[in-house]
Amino acid sequence: MLKYISASILALSLSSALIADDNGTGLVSIKSQHTVNQTADRFESILKKKGINVFARVDHEQNAEKVALKLAPTQVIIFGNPKIGTPLMQCSKTVAIDLPQKALFWQDDKGQAWVTYNAPAYLKERHAIKGCDQVITKISNVLANLTRAAAN
Repeated sequence: MLKYISASILALSLSSALIADDNGTGLVSIKSQHTVNQTADRFESILKKKGINVFARVDHEQNAEKVALKLAPTQVIIFGNPKIGTPLMQCSKTVAIDLPQKALFWQDDKGQAWVTYNAPAYLKERHAIKGCDQVITKISNVLANLTRAAAN
């Protein structure tokens, strides 16, 4: 838990609208000033401008509608960069189950849009990653910057 708290303090310093991993889920959530779709569009555009691969975009709300079910706006963008992901997998092969990275764009019951992603500190613990602190720090910083830019 201490690892999550230190990661959360770092993340909180990056954005006042951040909800840290306070329940052990390993997730970081950031409040968005835009709709779910706008935030996801902004995020995807930023990724492409930075040369980061966008592998897929899943619209769960749209898929629910196809089977006559309702779901609040919910989208996932799957993305990654082998220059960063490969060194992480070299430290721990099992982290590949959590790669490429994913960002969840969702709307809560009050209509507020959020961006959520896996905390790299959580992945470090989950996969017993050793010797990759610089990579974990880089991924943490990149994810915080990308999501903050999309949400603000």
